[in-house]
Amino acid sequence: MQKGTALFHLLALAVIAVWGVTFVSTKILIGEGLTPSAIFAIRFIMAYIGILVLSLLGGKGRLFSDSVGDELVFLFLGITGGSLYFLTENTALAYTQASNVAFLVCTAPVWTALFTIAGRRILKGRFADGLEKVRMSFPLIAGTLLALSGMALVFFDGSRPQLSLKGDLLSVSAALCWALYSIFMGQMTKDYGPVFATRKVFFYGLLTIIPFLLLNGDPFPQDVLSKPTVFLNLLFLGLIASLACFVAWNVVMSRLGNVTATNYVYLNPVFTLISAAIILGERVPPMSLFGSAAILVGVILAGKR
Repeated sequence: MQKGTALFHLLALAVIAVWGVTFVSTKILIGEGLTPSAIFAIRFIMAYIGILVLSLLGGKGRLFSDSVGDELVFLFLGITGGSLYFLTENTALAYTQASNVAFLVCTAPVWTALFTIAGRRILKGRFADGLEKVRMSFPLIAGTLLALSGMALVFFDGSRPQLSLKGDLLSVSAALCWALYSIFMGQMTKDYGPVFATRKVFFYGLLTIIPFLLLNGDPFPQDVLSKPTVFLNLLFLGLIASLACFVAWNVVMSRLGNVTATNYVYLNPVFTLISAAIILGERVPPMSLFGSAAILVGVILAGKR
Protein backbone atom coordinates (compact mmCIF):
# COMPACT_ATOMS: atom_id res chain seq x y z
CA MET A 1 0.00 0.00 0.00
CA GLN A 2 1.49 3.34 -1.00
CA LYS A 3 1.86 6.13 1.53
CA GLY A 4 -1.10 8.47 1.78
CA THR A 5 -3.52 6.05 0.11
CA ALA A 6 -4.97 4.34 3.19
CA LEU A 7 -7.96 6.72 3.23
CA PHE A 8 -8.78 5.90 -0.40
CA HIS A 9 -8.58 2.16 0.28
CA LEU A 10 -11.10 2.64 3.09
CA LEU A 11 -13.27 4.75 0.79
CA ALA A 12 -13.18 1.99 -1.85
CA LEU A 13 -14.24 -0.53 0.78
CA ALA A 14 -17.13 1.70 1.88
CA VAL A 15 -18.36 2.15 -1.71
CA ILE A 16 -18.25 -1.58 -2.41
CA ALA A 17 -20.16 -2.21 0.83
CA VAL A 18 -22.96 0.09 -0.38
CA TRP A 19 -22.94 -1.41 -3.87
CA GLY A 20 -23.22 -4.87 -2.34
CA VAL A 21 -26.51 -3.80 -0.77
CA THR A 22 -27.82 -2.53 -4.14
CA PHE A 23 -28.34 -6.11 -5.36
CA VAL A 24 -30.81 -6.61 -2.51
CA SER A 25 -32.44 -3.22 -3.06
CA THR A 26 -32.84 -3.82 -6.81
CA LYS A 27 -34.27 -7.28 -6.16
CA ILE A 28 -36.92 -5.70 -3.92
CA LEU A 29 -37.85 -3.12 -6.57
CA ILE A 30 -38.10 -5.70 -9.36
CA GLY A 31 -40.32 -7.75 -7.06
CA GLU A 32 -42.57 -4.70 -6.67
CA GLY A 33 -43.03 -4.48 -10.47
CA LEU A 34 -40.45 -1.94 -11.70
CA THR A 35 -38.46 -2.76 -14.84
CA PRO A 36 -34.62 -2.68 -14.93
CA SER A 37 -34.63 0.35 -17.27
CA ALA A 38 -37.08 2.24 -15.03
CA ILE A 39 -35.01 1.53 -11.91
CA PHE A 40 -31.88 2.78 -13.65
CA ALA A 41 -33.61 5.89 -15.01
CA ILE A 42 -35.12 6.92 -11.66
CA ARG A 43 -31.90 6.42 -9.68
CA PHE A 44 -29.84 8.33 -12.26
CA ILE A 45 -32.38 11.17 -12.49
CA MET A 46 -32.13 11.60 -8.72
CA ALA A 47 -28.34 11.42 -8.88
CA TYR A 48 -28.11 13.86 -11.80
CA ILE A 49 -30.27 16.47 -10.07
CA GLY A 50 -28.16 16.10 -6.94
CA ILE A 51 -24.83 16.44 -8.73
CA LEU A 52 -26.14 19.35 -10.82
CA VAL A 53 -26.93 21.19 -7.58
CA LEU A 54 -23.41 20.42 -6.31
CA SER A 55 -21.93 21.78 -9.54
CA LEU A 56 -23.91 25.02 -9.33
CA LEU A 57 -23.10 25.51 -5.64
CA GLY A 58 -19.42 24.98 -6.41
CA GLY A 59 -19.52 27.55 -9.21
CA LYS A 60 -18.67 24.93 -11.83
CA GLY A 61 -21.83 24.81 -13.87
CA ARG A 62 -20.06 24.38 -17.23
CA LEU A 63 -21.94 22.19 -19.68
CA PHE A 64 -19.30 20.79 -22.03
CA SER A 65 -15.80 19.40 -21.85
CA ASP A 66 -12.77 20.89 -23.57
CA SER A 67 -13.11 19.07 -26.89
CA VAL A 68 -15.47 17.02 -29.03
CA GLY A 69 -13.18 14.04 -28.47
CA ASP A 70 -13.56 14.28 -24.69
CA GLU A 71 -17.31 14.70 -25.06
CA LEU A 72 -17.41 11.44 -27.02
CA VAL A 73 -15.37 9.76 -24.29
CA PHE A 74 -17.97 10.87 -21.74
CA LEU A 75 -20.71 9.49 -24.01
CA PHE A 76 -18.84 6.17 -24.07
CA LEU A 77 -18.52 6.24 -20.28
CA GLY A 78 -22.22 7.03 -19.86
CA ILE A 79 -23.02 3.89 -21.85
CA THR A 80 -20.44 1.50 -20.38
CA GLY A 81 -20.75 2.68 -16.77
CA GLY A 82 -24.40 3.64 -16.95
CA SER A 83 -27.18 2.54 -19.28
CA LEU A 84 -25.68 -0.56 -20.91
CA TYR A 85 -24.02 -1.82 -17.73
CA PHE A 86 -27.19 -1.68 -15.62
CA LEU A 87 -29.41 -2.99 -18.40
CA THR A 88 -27.26 -6.05 -19.06
CA GLU A 89 -26.78 -6.78 -15.36
CA ASN A 90 -30.43 -6.46 -14.34
CA THR A 91 -31.89 -8.05 -17.48
CA ALA A 92 -29.64 -11.09 -17.01
CA LEU A 93 -31.55 -11.87 -13.81
CA ALA A 94 -34.59 -12.76 -15.94
CA TYR A 95 -32.70 -15.46 -17.85
CA THR A 96 -30.31 -17.11 -15.40
CA GLN A 97 -29.69 -17.72 -11.72
CA ALA A 98 -28.89 -14.71 -9.56
CA SER A 99 -25.74 -16.52 -8.41
CA ASN A 100 -24.57 -16.83 -12.03
CA VAL A 101 -25.18 -13.13 -12.63
CA ALA A 102 -23.39 -11.98 -9.49
CA PHE A 103 -20.43 -14.31 -10.09
CA LEU A 104 -19.93 -13.36 -13.75
CA VAL A 105 -20.41 -9.60 -13.18
CA CYS A 106 -17.82 -9.72 -10.40
CA THR A 107 -15.19 -10.98 -12.87
CA ALA A 108 -14.83 -7.31 -13.91
CA PRO A 109 -11.42 -6.99 -12.15
CA VAL A 110 -10.00 -9.77 -14.34
CA TRP A 111 -11.10 -7.99 -17.52
CA THR A 112 -9.89 -4.66 -16.14
CA ALA A 113 -6.40 -6.04 -15.56
CA LEU A 114 -6.26 -7.57 -19.06
CA PHE A 115 -7.63 -4.42 -20.73
CA THR A 116 -5.16 -2.28 -18.80
CA ILE A 117 -2.18 -4.33 -19.94
CA ALA A 118 -3.43 -4.15 -23.54
CA GLY A 119 -4.41 -0.48 -23.22
CA ARG A 120 -0.92 0.62 -22.21
CA ARG A 121 0.31 -0.82 -25.51
CA ILE A 122 -2.54 0.27 -27.79
CA LEU A 123 -3.64 3.64 -26.41
CA LYS A 124 -1.61 6.82 -26.87
CA GLY A 125 -1.06 9.98 -24.87
CA ARG A 126 -2.78 10.75 -21.57
CA PHE A 127 -5.11 7.72 -21.63
CA ALA A 128 -2.16 5.33 -21.86
CA ASP A 129 -0.21 7.28 -19.22
CA GLY A 130 -3.26 7.37 -16.94
CA LEU A 131 -3.54 3.58 -16.77
CA GLU A 132 -2.06 1.79 -13.78
CA LYS A 133 1.23 0.02 -14.41
CA VAL A 134 0.47 -3.65 -13.92
CA ARG A 135 2.01 -6.91 -15.04
CA MET A 136 0.85 -10.49 -14.75
CA SER A 137 2.87 -11.19 -11.61
CA PHE A 138 2.40 -14.13 -9.23
CA PRO A 139 0.53 -12.09 -6.55
CA LEU A 140 -1.93 -10.74 -9.13
CA ILE A 141 -2.59 -14.14 -10.72
CA ALA A 142 -2.75 -16.04 -7.41
CA GLY A 143 -4.91 -13.37 -5.75
CA THR A 144 -7.28 -13.29 -8.70
CA LEU A 145 -7.69 -17.08 -8.77
CA LEU A 146 -8.20 -17.17 -4.98
CA ALA A 147 -10.83 -14.41 -5.13
CA LEU A 148 -12.66 -16.12 -8.01
CA SER A 149 -12.62 -19.42 -6.11
CA GLY A 150 -14.00 -17.66 -3.04
CA MET A 151 -16.81 -16.14 -5.12
CA ALA A 152 -17.68 -19.59 -6.47
CA LEU A 153 -17.99 -20.87 -2.88
CA VAL A 154 -20.15 -17.90 -1.88
CA PHE A 155 -22.53 -18.05 -4.81
CA PHE A 156 -22.87 -21.74 -5.57
CA ASP A 157 -22.25 -23.27 -2.12
CA GLY A 158 -21.50 -26.67 -3.61
CA SER A 159 -24.56 -26.64 -5.87
CA ARG A 160 -24.17 -27.06 -9.58
CA PRO A 161 -24.64 -23.80 -11.54
CA GLN A 162 -27.26 -23.93 -14.27
CA LEU A 163 -26.00 -22.49 -17.53
CA SER A 164 -28.13 -20.13 -19.60
CA LEU A 165 -26.40 -18.81 -22.71
CA LYS A 166 -28.41 -15.59 -22.97
CA GLY A 167 -28.33 -14.74 -19.27
CA ASP A 168 -24.67 -15.62 -18.81
CA LEU A 169 -23.62 -13.65 -21.90
CA LEU A 170 -25.51 -10.62 -20.59
CA SER A 171 -23.70 -11.00 -17.26
CA VAL A 172 -20.29 -11.17 -18.94
CA SER A 173 -21.27 -8.15 -21.05
CA ALA A 174 -21.94 -6.19 -17.86
CA ALA A 175 -18.50 -7.13 -16.53
CA LEU A 176 -16.88 -6.05 -19.80
CA CYS A 177 -18.77 -2.74 -19.68
CA TRP A 178 -17.48 -1.98 -16.20
CA ALA A 179 -13.93 -2.91 -17.20
CA LEU A 180 -14.07 -0.52 -20.18
CA TYR A 181 -15.51 2.19 -17.93
CA SER A 182 -12.60 1.68 -15.53
CA ILE A 183 -10.03 2.10 -18.30
CA PHE A 184 -10.97 5.71 -19.13
CA MET A 185 -12.82 7.14 -16.12
CA GLY A 186 -9.80 7.59 -13.87
CA GLN A 187 -8.05 9.89 -16.35
CA MET A 188 -11.23 11.88 -17.07
CA THR A 189 -11.68 12.40 -13.33
CA LYS A 190 -8.11 13.70 -13.07
CA ASP A 191 -8.66 16.07 -16.01
CA TYR A 192 -12.10 17.45 -15.10
CA GLY A 193 -12.64 16.69 -11.41
CA PRO A 194 -14.95 14.05 -9.90
CA VAL A 195 -18.13 16.16 -9.83
CA PHE A 196 -18.04 17.29 -13.47
CA ALA A 197 -16.91 13.88 -14.77
CA THR A 198 -19.60 12.02 -12.83
CA ARG A 199 -22.29 14.48 -13.93
CA LYS A 200 -21.41 13.87 -17.58
CA VAL A 201 -21.64 10.09 -17.06
CA PHE A 202 -25.08 10.48 -15.45
CA PHE A 203 -26.29 12.72 -18.28
CA TYR A 204 -25.23 10.40 -21.09
CA GLY A 205 -26.42 7.36 -19.16
CA LEU A 206 -29.89 8.90 -18.94
CA LEU A 207 -29.82 10.02 -22.58
CA THR A 208 -29.00 6.55 -23.87
CA ILE A 209 -31.60 4.79 -21.69
CA ILE A 210 -34.50 6.72 -23.30
CA PRO A 211 -35.01 4.27 -26.24
CA PHE A 212 -35.39 1.38 -23.76
CA LEU A 213 -37.90 3.34 -21.68
CA LEU A 214 -40.01 4.01 -24.77
CA LEU A 215 -40.36 0.27 -25.28
CA ASN A 216 -42.28 0.04 -21.99
CA GLY A 217 -45.90 1.17 -22.04
CA ASP A 218 -45.88 2.56 -18.48
CA PRO A 219 -42.30 2.53 -17.11
CA PHE A 220 -43.20 4.58 -14.00
CA PRO A 221 -46.48 3.19 -12.54
CA GLN A 222 -47.74 5.63 -9.90
CA ASP A 223 -49.32 2.93 -7.73
CA VAL A 224 -45.90 1.27 -7.40
CA LEU A 225 -43.86 4.45 -6.91
CA SER A 226 -46.16 5.64 -4.13
CA LYS A 227 -45.27 2.68 -1.90
CA PRO A 228 -42.93 3.67 0.98
CA THR A 229 -40.72 0.62 0.41
CA VAL A 230 -40.25 1.50 -3.26
CA PHE A 231 -39.63 5.19 -2.56
CA LEU A 232 -37.03 4.51 0.16
CA ASN A 233 -35.15 1.96 -1.95
CA LEU A 234 -35.09 4.35 -4.92
CA LEU A 235 -33.85 7.11 -2.63
CA PHE A 236 -31.05 4.86 -1.44
CA LEU A 237 -30.10 3.84 -4.99
CA GLY A 238 -30.27 7.38 -6.36
CA LEU A 239 -28.64 9.54 -3.69
CA ILE A 240 -26.31 7.14 -1.91
CA ALA A 241 -25.45 4.28 -4.29
CA SER A 242 -25.33 6.49 -7.40
CA LEU A 243 -24.66 10.12 -6.46
CA ALA A 244 -22.33 9.72 -3.48
CA CYS A 245 -20.75 6.41 -4.47
CA PHE A 246 -20.04 7.21 -8.13
CA VAL A 247 -18.27 10.44 -7.16
CA ALA A 248 -16.31 8.63 -4.45
CA TRP A 249 -15.43 5.71 -6.74
CA ASN A 250 -14.15 7.99 -9.49
CA VAL A 251 -11.90 9.70 -6.94
CA VAL A 252 -10.68 6.29 -5.76
CA MET A 253 -9.81 5.19 -9.31
CA SER A 254 -7.93 8.42 -9.99
CA ARG A 255 -5.86 8.02 -6.80
CA LEU A 256 -5.33 4.25 -6.51
CA GLY A 257 -5.32 3.24 -10.17
CA ASN A 258 -8.00 1.50 -12.18
CA VAL A 259 -6.81 -2.06 -11.46
CA THR A 260 -6.20 -1.68 -7.72
CA ALA A 261 -9.56 0.04 -7.27
CA THR A 262 -11.49 -2.48 -9.36
CA ASN A 263 -10.02 -5.41 -7.37
CA TYR A 264 -12.30 -4.32 -4.52
CA VAL A 265 -15.26 -5.44 -6.68
CA TYR A 266 -14.37 -9.00 -5.61
CA LEU A 267 -15.69 -8.08 -2.14
CA ASN A 268 -19.09 -7.10 -3.55
CA PRO A 269 -20.67 -10.55 -2.97
CA VAL A 270 -19.52 -10.58 0.66
CA PHE A 271 -21.53 -7.44 1.42
CA THR A 272 -24.43 -8.73 -0.68
CA LEU A 273 -24.44 -11.90 1.40
CA ILE A 274 -24.44 -9.95 4.68
CA SER A 275 -27.15 -7.49 3.59
CA ALA A 276 -29.37 -10.28 2.20
CA ALA A 277 -29.14 -12.08 5.52
CA ILE A 278 -30.02 -8.94 7.50
CA ILE A 279 -32.66 -7.39 5.21
CA LEU A 280 -34.22 -10.42 3.51
CA GLY A 281 -33.55 -12.97 6.23
CA GLU A 282 -31.68 -15.24 3.83
CA ARG A 283 -29.59 -18.06 5.28
CA VAL A 284 -25.79 -17.71 5.27
CA PRO A 285 -24.34 -21.15 4.37
CA PRO A 286 -21.11 -22.16 6.17
CA MET A 287 -19.36 -22.59 2.80
CA SER A 288 -20.04 -18.93 2.05
CA LEU A 289 -18.05 -17.90 5.13
CA PHE A 290 -15.00 -19.77 3.82
CA GLY A 291 -15.58 -18.19 0.41
CA SER A 292 -15.72 -14.70 1.93
CA ALA A 293 -12.41 -15.28 3.70
CA ALA A 294 -10.84 -16.51 0.44
CA ILE A 295 -12.08 -13.40 -1.39
CA LEU A 296 -10.61 -11.10 1.25
CA VAL A 297 -7.20 -12.81 1.15
CA GLY A 298 -7.29 -12.84 -2.65
CA VAL A 299 -7.97 -9.09 -2.84
CA ILE A 300 -5.09 -8.35 -0.47
CA LEU A 301 -2.75 -10.64 -2.41
CA ALA A 302 -3.78 -9.26 -5.83
CA GLY A 303 -3.12 -5.71 -4.62
CA LYS A 304 0.47 -6.43 -3.51
CA ARG A 305 3.29 -4.82 -5.43
